[in-house]
Amino acid sequence: MEKRKFGQTGREFSILSFGAQRIVDEHNCTEDEAIQIVNRAIDEGIEYFDTAPIYSAGQSEERLGKALGDRRSKVWIATKTLDRTRDGSWRSLEASLKRLQTDHVQEWRLHDVRTMAVLDECFAKDGALQALIEAKEQGIIKHISLSGHTNPLVQVEAINRFPFDSALVAVSAADHFMYSFADEFLPHANEKGMAIIGMKVIGNGRLAEWYEQALRYTWSLPISTAILGMSSMEQLENNLRVARSFVPMTDLEKLELFKIMLPMANPDVLRWKAKDWSNKEEWAERL
Repeated sequence: MEKRKFGQTGREFSILSFGAQRIVDEHNCTEDEAIQIVNRAIDEGIEYFDTAPIYSAGQSEERLGKALGDRRSKVWIATKTLDRTRDGSWRSLEASLKRLQTDHVQEWRLHDVRTMAVLDECFAKDGALQALIEAKEQGIIKHISLSGHTNPLVQVEAINRFPFDSALVAVSAADHFMYSFADEFLPHANEKGMAIIGMKVIGNGRLAEWYEQALRYTWSLPISTAILGMSSMEQLENNLRVARSFVPMTDLEKLELFKIMLPMANPDVLRWKAKDWSNKEEWAERL
């Protein structure tokens, strides 16, 4: 698989990385299957694993920790805090480390920073960012990150305020048409030399009909890697197959895909850009 620089960290990762959200009961993946899938991924050269405490009430982190075992040193773990306070984020990290069976993670993110108001909360005195800074100073985390699903202008403001090492952002082919991280955020992040991780590549399964094209589109963007959720060995093997044969899309191929994707650019498909997750009709407002 093609490897790319991961920002200014000195590391490189394959274009295919592992989204651990789906190695859980909720996605019909047993613990034994989760352990097998994670280890197969490592065997095939995947080193970057993304998880979060909110994924199935911690089961994702717990299973990832069990799966890694004595292979912990071979992988890069990124986890998150959804709490917006310093103290709450510290408690979140302590619980994450316990579930992951480790004393450190390489990357810790401010999770799903949707609005300027939430960003201000994180940056406030005794806000969540303070916990990330302290954890890095103590060596418990190595790199400070944030994620954005909804409004790229929020992430642009965030990286203008603070030198984040990386950002996890929504860059599916359907995301291209509404609140586009590809157009509005990636140029700024690349100028700063940040690592950029792509997500929502298959649109929570809604773009599955155009699966290979969707992967090729995202990998053709100027990103470091993309995480894909995998709940079965078949999904992992398919992702590996497409990654190994990856060739960047031509402009004409992108145009043909955009013709297909345009009707998919609606709040029902792009729920992370809707007014709220249950809203199929209204876009989030960019205040």
